[in-house]
Amino acid sequence: MGLLSTGNKKVLINPFSKSNPVIVLVLGICSALAVTAKLEPALVMSASVVVVVAFSNVIISLLRNTIPGRIRIIVQLVVAATLVTIVNEILKAYAYDVSKQLSVFVGLIITNCILMGRLEAFALGNKPWPAFLDGVGNGLGYGMILVIVAFFRELLGSGTLLGYRVIPQALYDAGYMNNGLMILPPMALIVVACIIWVHRARNKDLQEN
Repeated sequence: MGLLSTGNKKVLINPFSKSNPVIVLVLGICSALAVTAKLEPALVMSASVVVVVAFSNVIISLLRNTIPGRIRIIVQLVVAATLVTIVNEILKAYAYDVSKQLSVFVGLIITNCILMGRLEAFALGNKPWPAFLDGVGNGLGYGMILVIVAFFRELLGSGTLLGYRVIPQALYDAGYMNNGLMILPPMALIVVACIIWVHRARNKDLQEN
């Protein structure tokens, strides 16, 4: 029961809505805008962030009582950089095409505000299991927004999902055209803004906090 206590459930679930890192805390926006033109790289980026944040949190939590305060940021960066390097090499080995699409953004997970924020604000002050749940929750909360944005951008901009054609040819024959603006970076910002607008309209209590 302790593994899924009320407190642990909140740690895991809150990042999906009440404390979502992208649409509430407005963190990780750069990568959210850069890797969402297609659904596949968004999914891979999301999985990468979940793995890195969750296991970085666990490692820092295990070391929290032995890390001198004056070098804690350096230790956090070393742990994060090690995990990001491992993830990046795995992607190059098993998903090279997606790795090329993600370009430098996998490496930039090291400096992602979500990662450093969770290490500093949560992992340093909590035990490994809650720290792991916090990392998973924030990674999935971030990934959820990436997937939503990528879904609409690829569908409306390219007429595909995961590279497969989903808009029937009959619509194109009838005059339908893909919206080329959707695959441009500014549209990612507009889609994220729309998600923030809808979320805050449905959760007006967040505006008071």
